Amino acid sequence: MTTSVKTFPTWALLSLATNGILMLAVILLILQKQRLTAVFSGSPSQQTINTSQTVAPELGRHHQLNYQQWLDILKQEAQAATEKNPEHLSILAGDSISLWFPTELLPENRYWLNQAISGENSTGLLKRLDIFDSTKPEVIFVMIGINDLIRGESDEVILENLRQIIKYLRKTHPTTKIVVQSILPHGAEEATWEGRDKLLTIPNSRIRLLNEQLQRIATRRKAKYLDLYSLFANQQGNLRPELSTDGLHLSPAGYLVWRTALQIYTTSGGE
Repeated sequence: MTTSVKTFPTWALLSLATNGILMLAVILLILQKQRLTAVFSGSPSQQTINTSQTVAPELGRHHQLNYQQWLDILKQEAQAATEKNPEHLSILAGDSISLWFPTELLPENRYWLNQAISGENSTGLLKRLDIFDSTKPEVIFVMIGINDLIRGESDEVILENLRQIIKYLRKTHPTTKIVVQSILPHGAEEATWEGRDKLLTIPNSRIRLLNEQLQRIATRRKAKYLDLYSLFANQQGNLRPELSTDGLHLSPAGYLVWRTALQIYTTSGGE
């Protein structure tokens, strides 16, 4: 799969990775600022289902789909990936934040299967993991939990679902690397998302502490943990405005930061 955005040489990514990916992300944003306009000019910042071999439907259609229709599409995409059986298959599993990851910004030289659904929570994700049972991914990236918090779910339920998600994926895909990604902060008072009032009931300090527990669970269950929270939080612990469209969802610049973290992970072998 090719993209319009060039990446840093592998040696540069690896040398900076040990000092933290925040510095690298900032440098990348500065150096590639002029490229953002070209990449996203004339196209929406939020893309549809992202697989390198599939032509996605128009944005309007996506807003008309119900949950079962989403599942049917994901099953078709997973079946296509099974039949193709590509090398370096990577799966994104999660909610709308993963769903709208622009195809152009996903790390190159990998086949990406996006198995995210808008509005998904940890219970829903756990119940539908079997959709891609027959695929043979090299790595599965999981990000889930913000919708649980928005709906008033307890930390205990989120953590238990994450335990079960890792357990299921480890059993079904024993040679696959499982990567738990941190829940991102939200924009707090600066958020403009339609559910802003619900966000304001969730302190970002709670998300930070929840992420610490997610990391411990991932470590105990021999999964990897990718800290994105630190990249996206400002000094107040809120989602950086320049990385978001509404205080919850990500802007092109936000996805560029996420891409950088994934690029480091994939080029360093996930260590």
